[in-house]
Amino acid sequence: MLYYLFKYFEEEFNMPGASLFGFITFRAAIAFVLSLAFSTIYGKRIITFLQRQQVGETVRDLGLEGQAQKAGTPTMGGIIIILATLIPVFLLCQLDNIYVVMLIITTVWMGLIGFTDDYIKIFKKDKGGLKGIFKVIGQVGLGAIIGSIMFFHDGVTIKEEKVNPKNSQELITQNSPIEFEAAKKSTKTTIPFVRDNEFDYASLIDWIDPSLANWAWLVFIPIVIIIVTAVSNGANLTDGIDGLAAGTSAIVVITLALFAWISGNIVFSDYLNVMYIPNSGEMVVFITAFAGALVGFLWYNTFPAQVFMGDTGSLTIGGIIAVLAIATRKELLIPILCGVFLMENLSVMMQVSWFKYTKKRHGEGRRIFLMSPLHHHYQKRGIHESKIVVRFWIVGILLAIISVVTLKMR
Repeated sequence: MLYYLFKYFEEEFNMPGASLFGFITFRAAIAFVLSLAFSTIYGKRIITFLQRQQVGETVRDLGLEGQAQKAGTPTMGGIIIILATLIPVFLLCQLDNIYVVMLIITTVWMGLIGFTDDYIKIFKKDKGGLKGIFKVIGQVGLGAIIGSIMFFHDGVTIKEEKVNPKNSQELITQNSPIEFEAAKKSTKTTIPFVRDNEFDYASLIDWIDPSLANWAWLVFIPIVIIIVTAVSNGANLTDGIDGLAAGTSAIVVITLALFAWISGNIVFSDYLNVMYIPNSGEMVVFITAFAGALVGFLWYNTFPAQVFMGDTGSLTIGGIIAVLAIATRKELLIPILCGVFLMENLSVMMQVSWFKYTKKRHGEGRRIFLMSPLHHHYQKRGIHESKIVVRFWIVGILLAIISVVTLKMR
């Protein structure tokens, strides 16, 4: 709203300073400050409201140290993250930008799924919450929507630099203007650690017949669905101890903000040989608002937590991260960038699979970890949860650095 208001002031009245709202970096900085202020100032009021409504966490007895003290702590705190993100977004983003629209849809969609799950747990006294099948249906539905928009919407394009013919006698200097082909639809993405670091999903089907390229959505959309489902579940599993999910996610989204800014900037994308994605830079404003919301939420969520995000927050966080990675064509970096989520996911899968296998083979289930997800394993070993969280953050920072390095490591 403010973006359009100041744009009008600039065009009609030549208002001094109004042109600043045309700069993504300026609006991104304002978005971060606004979301941080909202989540810290109004977050406290929301926590008080949740306490009055007796929206408290029911803690399962897992035999973990300090677990009993967490009982009754307000949950559904993801509402703080969602509001602190969307308010600056509606004020400062270009709301007709298709990438921003996708992220708003994701935030509301996953927020509703998570809210429903938390509501059933708390007010219906059902510890299982929303049945898993309905969660998966919701995640698949979002993945199908995002995949369809990415494939069919005319606003989702890339631009590739023009390749000069080998027999050209023209000398290209550092000061030569950057020439790009016209924007085009593409299912290309980025592969890390590969010299020709682009992969086209259409190649999975058009090798049979080139005419099948128009049917690449049959491959692309299911892949998007898998990514959205996996990352949102990974974030959900990571939300097990105070500050872990919010802090780890903040590291991931700040890295994705860098990718979005580079991909949407014609100069830096050319310099770093990164795929140029027109209009994707606008996502930076959304991402900084989201990052500010996460950092502000940490003010109340670090040990000892005054509020838990619940599935309202964790599912939303995972969904947003997945869509950001897909929109910036960096989804194949997810195993590295979201390595903490991956470790948590794998620890559960390994634990369950090994337990079932050994029970079937030996008549007694055996465990690889003392408890899964992985952070509970370290708690069982007697490590304080604050130390576990900080160490996971450090791992997350290292993985983020590796992800950024992949821009040039090929």
